[in-house]
Amino acid sequence: MGEDLLFKDVLVVNVDRAERADVLVADGRIQQVSDSISSGARKIDGRGKILMPGFIDIHVHGANGFDAMDADDLALSGMAQALPEEGVTAFVATTMTQTADQIARAVETAGNYVGVSGGAELLGIHLEGPFLSREQAGAQNPEHFRKPDLALFKRWQALSGGNIRIVTVAPELDGAEEFIQALIESDVIASIGHSAATYEQTIASKAQHMTHLFNQMSAFHHREPGVVGAAMLDTRFRVELIADLIHSHPAAVELAYQQIGAGRLILITDAMRAKGLGYGKYDLGGQAVVVNETGARIQNGRLAGSVLTMDRAIRNVQELCKCSLPELVQMSSGNAAKALGLSKKGEIAVGMDADLVLLTEALEVELTVCRGEIAFSAN
Repeated sequence: MGEDLLFKDVLVVNVDRAERADVLVADGRIQQVSDSISSGARKIDGRGKILMPGFIDIHVHGANGFDAMDADDLALSGMAQALPEEGVTAFVATTMTQTADQIARAVETAGNYVGVSGGAELLGIHLEGPFLSREQAGAQNPEHFRKPDLALFKRWQALSGGNIRIVTVAPELDGAEEFIQALIESDVIASIGHSAATYEQTIASKAQHMTHLFNQMSAFHHREPGVVGAAMLDTRFRVELIADLIHSHPAAVELAYQQIGAGRLILITDAMRAKGLGYGKYDLGGQAVVVNETGARIQNGRLAGSVLTMDRAIRNVQELCKCSLPELVQMSSGNAAKALGLSKKGEIAVGMDADLVLLTEALEVELTVCRGEIAFSAN
């Protein structure tokens, strides 16, 4: 455990309120939130600063040269060490569509890494592919797509130690209905994505989550509202959003906020290994990617993940939508914690994990605390 910390006179922001207080951290947990706390802990001046629950990124492929599909501890450790710089204190490592054996190695490695301390906490695995639609492949390799296969999923889940938490699936595929039901019964989030489903097929599915709204899903049309229309109208769905203003036009981000609301949106990065490294040539899921001012793209011009950071995402959303600080907490940690059933994350309160991000009034990251340990300091 890190040293005891006392945040003094800081604006503490939760999903339902923002109030000035002191916050005492010890033994990896929040011990006290109140006025004028006296303690021998290391004091951190919070005047003019904002303290939020640490950001939770439930859809991130890689960062700083590392990728979950590298299938080694070094890559996962590299991601865990890099992500706190953007305020992320916990993440779900996200796979790509490759061969069954490559996916098996990736989920086994990540499953074994869950629980390792140091940096952002790995919460589990988001299986993005191979149960996807060829019509909405995006940067996923359709050569390895397949129909939903429960036996194969169970094999991967066993290798992961039960740590696959989210599965992206196209609900219109043969066998998807039974597959989604089995996921739900095993407490795994079934997320609609890379899907050409109709509005009716989407509504009929039992899924309760959506992967990167607008991107690689059937678009809204006034005679066929598609997956996007279902996301807007059906309040059971929690909806991921990449707010880099490249994957979606600023007006689309604002529309999502107005129609879906902070209570259902989950900000994600969908970042790949180039994040933090600048322009150049990289790979994602075995495919060559070029990163430049237009984003990260494969050879045919399709977007291939992002280089977005979570702090940039919240600044973009706040600037566009003029949302409140509590709403930003909902979208950056609270909704993700609820979706994953994390009772000790997503809130600054006594007994909660000491996952915290200290921000300037301009929402720039100054300090990130992961389970009570300082994992990043701008100073």
